[in-house]
Amino acid sequence: MDKVFISQLHVDTIIGVYDFEKETEQSLYFDIEMLCDIKPAATTDDINLALDYATVSERVIEHTRAKPVELLETLVEQLAAIILAEFNTSQVMIKVSKPAAVAQAQTVGVEITRQKATS
Repeated sequence: MDKVFISQLHVDTIIGVYDFEKETEQSLYFDIEMLCDIKPAATTDDINLALDYATVSERVIEHTRAKPVELLETLVEQLAAIILAEFNTSQVMIKVSKPAAVAQAQTVGVEITRQKATS
């Protein structure tokens, strides 16, 4: 299986549990890996047959900004469900980093891997 990836996708959004986090946007950075078969797109040179990382990026940005949540865990679960439902991938790994969350750490975050349900 092949892999299409997005590295360090930057999104500024409102996210957090504490009141001060709900007043100011914070930076999030996403690393996303999606398993798919790239051969149909590669042999035809047709973007319509590809897992378009630009379109996936736009969808992640749109959802992250439009639906504020408190927990990174909630956000990555929502994004994994969206990517699996809307794009031609059988598995997605999403890692989100929140650099400003802990002053003593370079970054903190959550990473999940989810697979498309098989019938």
